[in-house]
Amino acid sequence: MNAEILRTSFEIVDSRDPNFVARFYTRLFARYPQLSRMFGGSVSQRQHTMLYQALVAVLDHIDDASWLEDALKKYGARHASYGVTDEMYDWFGECLLATLADIDDSMWTPELAAAWSEAYVAITGLMKAGAA
Repeated sequence: MNAEILRTSFEIVDSRDPNFVARFYTRLFARYPQLSRMFGGSVSQRQHTMLYQALVAVLDHIDDASWLEDALKKYGARHASYGVTDEMYDWFGECLLATLADIDDSMWTPELAAAWSEAYVAITGLMKAGAA
């Protein structure tokens, strides 16, 4: 996994659109409106902050396999208790990567798309293991 390309891309996205998490949730609920029920019909600022902080934490520890395994399995167990299914992870990833690509459009290369896809598969693999 190319940690540096992921971190750089995330910094660009964050600087171009500090509210990209809200943009992500708008896209997610537009494509998968059934998910909005899990959030009571709307996403709070607290939820935005939690997702943002989780992304930052994962990128900060992307080279620390033991931290990732421990933290992401805990996230996965928590998400299972909310009713998150494997299919929902796919929906989330599709919308997250599409949002990142929209914001980072001038730099979104096949290499960058592959790096984010690889990272997302690894992250969700650990979360799904924690949910099992």
